[in-house]
Amino acid sequence: MIRSIVYTLVAFITMALPVWAQDIPTPKAHFGFDIGDDYQLANYTQTAAYFKKLAAVSPRVKLEVAGKTAEGRDQYLIIISSPENIANLERYRSISQKMARAAVPEEEAKALSMEGKPVIWIDGGLHATETVGTHQLIETYYQLVSRNDPETLRILDDVIILLFHCNPDGQELVSDWYMQYADTAKRAKNIPTLYHKYAGHDNNRDFYMNNLRETTTMSRIQYIDWMPQIIYNHHQAGPPGSVLAGPPYRDPFNHVLDPLLITGIDGVAAAMINRLNAEDKPGYTRLSGSVYSTWWNGGLRTTPYYHNSIGILTEIAGDPTPMAIPLVPERLIPDNATPNPVQPRPWHFRDAIAYSVSLNYAVLDYASRFGDQLLYNMYKMGQHAIARGSRDNWTAKPGYIDQMKDAFAADTAAEKGSKTAGSQHSMPLRYYEAVFENPDLRDPRGFVIPANQVDFPRAVHFINALIKSGILIHRATADFEVAGKSYPAGSYIVKTNQAFRPHVLDMFEPQDHPNDFQYPGGPPIRPYDAAGWTLAYQFGIEFDRILDDFDGPFSAIPYGELQTPPGKMPVESSIGYLLDTRVNNAYVAANRLLKANFPVYRTEESVNNMPAGSFFVPSVAYPLLDELADSLGIAPAPLDKKPSRMVEIKRRRIGLYDRYGGSMTSGWTRWILEQYGFDNFTVVYPREIDGGRLREKYDILLFIGSGIPGVKAAAGTPPDETSFPEAYRHMLGNITAERSIPQLLDFVEAGGVIFTTGTSTNLAYHMGLPVKNALTETDENEEEKALSNEKFYAPGSVHRVYADVADPAGWGMPDTVQLMYDNSPVFRQIENKTTLGIKPLVWYGDQNPLLSGWIWGADYLRHTIAGFTAPVGKGRFYAFGPDITFRAQSRGTLKWLFNTLYQTE
Repeated sequence: MIRSIVYTLVAFITMALPVWAQDIPTPKAHFGFDIGDDYQLANYTQTAAYFKKLAAVSPRVKLEVAGKTAEGRDQYLIIISSPENIANLERYRSISQKMARAAVPEEEAKALSMEGKPVIWIDGGLHATETVGTHQLIETYYQLVSRNDPETLRILDDVIILLFHCNPDGQELVSDWYMQYADTAKRAKNIPTLYHKYAGHDNNRDFYMNNLRETTTMSRIQYIDWMPQIIYNHHQAGPPGSVLAGPPYRDPFNHVLDPLLITGIDGVAAAMINRLNAEDKPGYTRLSGSVYSTWWNGGLRTTPYYHNSIGILTEIAGDPTPMAIPLVPERLIPDNATPNPVQPRPWHFRDAIAYSVSLNYAVLDYASRFGDQLLYNMYKMGQHAIARGSRDNWTAKPGYIDQMKDAFAADTAAEKGSKTAGSQHSMPLRYYEAVFENPDLRDPRGFVIPANQVDFPRAVHFINALIKSGILIHRATADFEVAGKSYPAGSYIVKTNQAFRPHVLDMFEPQDHPNDFQYPGGPPIRPYDAAGWTLAYQFGIEFDRILDDFDGPFSAIPYGELQTPPGKMPVESSIGYLLDTRVNNAYVAANRLLKANFPVYRTEESVNNMPAGSFFVPSVAYPLLDELADSLGIAPAPLDKKPSRMVEIKRRRIGLYDRYGGSMTSGWTRWILEQYGFDNFTVVYPREIDGGRLREKYDILLFIGSGIPGVKAAAGTPPDETSFPEAYRHMLGNITAERSIPQLLDFVEAGGVIFTTGTSTNLAYHMGLPVKNALTETDENEEEKALSNEKFYAPGSVHRVYADVADPAGWGMPDTVQLMYDNSPVFRQIENKTTLGIKPLVWYGDQNPLLSGWIWGADYLRHTIAGFTAPVGKGRFYAFGPDITFRAQSRGTLKWLFNTLYQTE
């Protein structure tokens, strides 16, 4: 009560005197409109200027340039607190780091939790067409800087607030596009390209991989510099018939997460919904009222879970063009998912801004009242993680529960109903002990990544993804031995006795998603994103799980210090050098050499223990090769004679398919091609394809993901061109059977190459190739139809498949491959058709292929073809059903694409 009186008195005095707050420029004074006015959007140039303008006049603000965007714009971190706290930021940041890493004794942690200030992250703009997020950030900034009411002053005194704009490039594009017309009836967000240069919507799928500049910046702030106790990520839109969806979220939650994390989300969620209800703002839905769960890792609000930080997501309705909350009768009856339903009503941009600011204040008020608990609970979660990683520990997984049930059922059947067998509701303890005391089922104490694996640079890239996420990594300073196996100096060690253990396990261990159905025998409940994603599997690196405690000559790498793979350039050879095709960076080197006009060859057989497809580089390229060895971590092998069988290569002219609005799979492919030096590509749109003469301009066309319609797909209605600026009309249109497919056939028959993945493999059916969809069945009318989800369902997961490593497309690949699969196309050859030869490149075997994630009906994949090639006229066609370029994460499967991008002389 004393504290409340003090704040009230301060507010009274403040209002009675001339104050600096009166000099804070309002949004209207700067932008020319109030934030939330209908038909009004600010662009990033204006917004950044406002960020700087307020920071220049307010002692409550510290503004830092945090990083650069993909298009080169500055990305700002706005730190807001009381002037006294701003003066002591380094102390509070140090406390937050210590609590997050659980690096101090218990008594010190209790004292620090009382001394420290909770750090709360609030962002906006990640998905740029979701314009509420960006504009609520502007309004919240103004409110926190200008208001002097008791609540705001208390929050500023108690909390360190980090405001962050996630996607400046996207805001500039979307706002300029929307505001280009004076006539408000014409204003729309039908932008021509992705709102992130490469990833579009997938910029919220990069937070354990950290490919993108913006993601790397945010991860550094969140997991290395500041370690916020709450990370609030704004999105839209809410489910129809609601205003917004928010926490708590539906099941399942990932079994590696600490229970304090889940109940911590509940605490913040209660504060959020209670505030809206107290302010007579209905329409908040939660739990089963929306699709969001706490299973998946990789998003801005989900990756924090694996770092013991409370991640909050809201999805709110709102648009600068006035809209309405629609009538959805099922949402009108109050229930636990939607305790306070909203009635159908008009909905303006300002309504969404007001709700969002209230939600921000609810989170900040909660942090002010319970800041010591937030800090201490983060410490306790870290301590739990360290303890679990320091002893024998068994994580309860659905597969383990199934083992117990299956063993019990088998014994019960054998005993023919004996009373001693019990029931599945009350099993004898021995069934528990058989699983949770089985030493082979223990969680690992750590992982060793050997330095002597062939593609060690790829392993270092994986390690750097972990380092960007704040994981503690050790490096061996000398040779050592663990569990009877010898490892060389330079190997990396990732132990699980660290505060961010959940993230370590999630990157190395398989995800075991439960069988999640609407009812027994019913349709599956779709995971929010992927069901399995184990990054070490996607990278295809070598690593060892270590089950017992171990130590050695290990040196801790400072947090955030990225690693460079060691290169090795031998003495000069008068003949030349071999680059191992199993090494991804060998392709970067080959492209740099070709671009510098050095001849490069590929061997057609194994040479010096390097497989077919390895690159031969003549000795004349030694100076550049020496430079590349150092920067790429490659080890060119000197030869004393030229390989007897090899072919000279050159880079094919690449056409990469895209469409108006942008394809994310195409965008990720652009990023991959640039990273690996295949920068000789041109983006191709449907109209250029329809225009023909493609062989004159391109050697290979890439259709990654969607693009090619099914054989029976309707053509669709062409858009009204007059509603698009003339400069962008060349992007319009779709691939059609009538106009586009004949041009593609002409291209490949004239000697071109077409490479497809995902549903773009439909082109095989348009071409009449002797393959069929393997995931179909014949109905009572003898017609083929797709398998129902009740029979086959395989959401995003990691599968084991087998590869032809002798074919040039498979050069450098292992014969057993781990790839991402997401209800992807697979094929079977049609019998008795021999005019066109189908050559399988990737296929499924006999066993259940699931390595990480979830699959239902795995038998349907047995002996199916996941990828194949076929000659067509003078050219060649490639089809890979699974996404072998998955979000630029699947570094172990990229060579299937890379190998097709070279042309032999």
